[in-house]
Amino acid sequence: MTGNTGHDPPGTPALDDMPTVRSLDELCDLVSSRHVYVRWSTGPAHDLQRENSIDELTGVPMPGLSANCLVAEDWWNGRPLRLWVARRLYDYSHLRRDKEGEVRPWVLTGDEVARGPDNEPLVRNARPVGWIALHVIDEAEDEVAKAAGHDGQWGPMRR
Repeated sequence: MTGNTGHDPPGTPALDDMPTVRSLDELCDLVSSRHVYVRWSTGPAHDLQRENSIDELTGVPMPGLSANCLVAEDWWNGRPLRLWVARRLYDYSHLRRDKEGEVRPWVLTGDEVARGPDNEPLVRNARPVGWIALHVIDEAEDEVAKAAGHDGQWGPMRR
């Protein structure tokens, strides 16, 4: 990971030096060494002030931050970690388009305390690890498309 290049979302001055993951392989190395999650939001400076997500459909506050675990499940059975991590990023990559640049992915550790309405982990005691550069998401989308052998008709999840 490298130091931040000054492209933080507005309102994150305390995290100017948060490192940035610059490749899918670098993210896989991180996943291999730690139990980490990815969160799509405006960033930890905002999220850590309240440390809970709100269910968009009902408006109900949840007991932690919505995130997705990047660690491969046992049933993945030794298949390439690179494809697993790419898939996890790909599933929610639509958020950067749907939220018109207001969100970007970042890596965190923390304590999983519950599950949200989409069965996503809810994390408390979040500790930021680093930003994920947006070109890593493009790399993940390419990896999934290549592995799936499809023509782009299959897309990320949308809720």
